[in-house]
Amino acid sequence: MAIRDPFEAFAAALPQGQGLMGLDLGDKTIGVAVSDQMRAIASPLQTVRRRKFGLDAGELLALIAERDLCGLVLGLPRNMDGSEGPRCQSTRAFARNLSRLTDLPIGFWDERLSTVAAERALLAADMSRKRRAEVIDHVAASVILQGALDRLGMIART
Repeated sequence: MAIRDPFEAFAAALPQGQGLMGLDLGDKTIGVAVSDQMRAIASPLQTVRRRKFGLDAGELLALIAERDLCGLVLGLPRNMDGSEGPRCQSTRAFARNLSRLTDLPIGFWDERLSTVAAERALLAADMSRKRRAEVIDHVAASVILQGALDRLGMIART
């Protein structure tokens, strides 16, 4: 199975020299971010409007192939007390379904407060409310992916 949990198992499954994709799964949209090949910097890419799973997965896998990425990091929306609720179950189900379509390693990253961090960054950039609404999901995906990249860097140094 492509899903690697805990995160250290995900790190061990990644080849060198290729970037990663980070996803912020929402009910209506999927925020998408990508990293550079050195896995140092996460960049917001786009927001995918959710339709049916097959169409969404096809769009994501096409982006992965186009950019020669080697793994996916999905934000895991834990509750503030660390427990997992319905949104975590939905994210894990998405990962299971996606793992049937690809052999790429799939890892989870605790996304608590990622949207809050993204919103603060966009406010600091003095972005209009309308523009913030357009980009918040893929900016949140980049916050999730950057956290995972930072952890990968720490794992590599140990």
